Amino acid sequence: MKNDVTNKLRQQDAKALAQGYTRAIRAMDIASIVTFLSLEGLLVYQLWGNPHTGPWMVLSTVLLGYLMADFVSGFVHWAADTWGSANMPAIGKAFVRPFREHHVDEKAITRHDFIETNGNNCLISIPVAIMCVAMPHTSTTWVFLASSLGSMIFWVMATNQFHKWSHLDNPPAAIAFFQRVHLILPPAHHQIHHTAPFNKYYCITVGWLNKPLQMIAFFPTLERIVTWATGLLPRQDDIGTEAAVAVMASSAEGQAPVMQAAKALLERTEESESISSARSSP
Repeated sequence: MKNDVTNKLRQQDAKALAQGYTRAIRAMDIASIVTFLSLEGLLVYQLWGNPHTGPWMVLSTVLLGYLMADFVSGFVHWAADTWGSANMPAIGKAFVRPFREHHVDEKAITRHDFIETNGNNCLISIPVAIMCVAMPHTSTTWVFLASSLGSMIFWVMATNQFHKWSHLDNPPAAIAFFQRVHLILPPAHHQIHHTAPFNKYYCITVGWLNKPLQMIAFFPTLERIVTWATGLLPRQDDIGTEAAVAVMASSAEGQAPVMQAAKALLERTEESESISSARSSP
């Protein structure tokens, strides 16, 4: 089945996708990075010396934020890989296009500079940064919440940099060490995602959550729920209709228990709706 899916792949042209990075998008990336870093700096200033801040608070929120970022990176990565199109208005070229390009030319990210690599993640983190800065910071709960979210979006910002390093042929010695001990995303671990049809191991901050999420079929279950609710075909724009259909059939063959339960629940809901509709008909 895997070879069958691979043979059906229909991906987009890498050169055309790369040309989608326009001057307008670059200007947006620059503005996003400046705004994000300014807000994060303001948050650090607000929390520095706060009576509710302490060493254990900082350590716990940094670690929690790292895990949260790993999950967020996986969810966003899954959503952009699976749904939408590079031709969508507004968000297509800015957000979806880089994901399509990356599956066609995975080394392209290594040729991107700091701005192109990190601009998108800074942009999507700005609303959370504003919320953190606007919090009152008058109690341990508020400080913990602001610190955790502030830590999370810092690591979200760093995610694409870690991702880029995982594609380097010869990363700097310090980076290679952190990859070997799995404190940032290791190349071999990430390569699992780059095995066609690119439908697993989405978390790219550090990848610690990839195995647990795969064990419970988290993303395949979400895909089936979205398809049931909307009729959309997962991954159609990324790998083509024929391959996307084959992937759906393949994933249905090896469902995890939680996925089977979700499918059964959806089927019972459909049956109930059909019965209710039949009874209400004259």
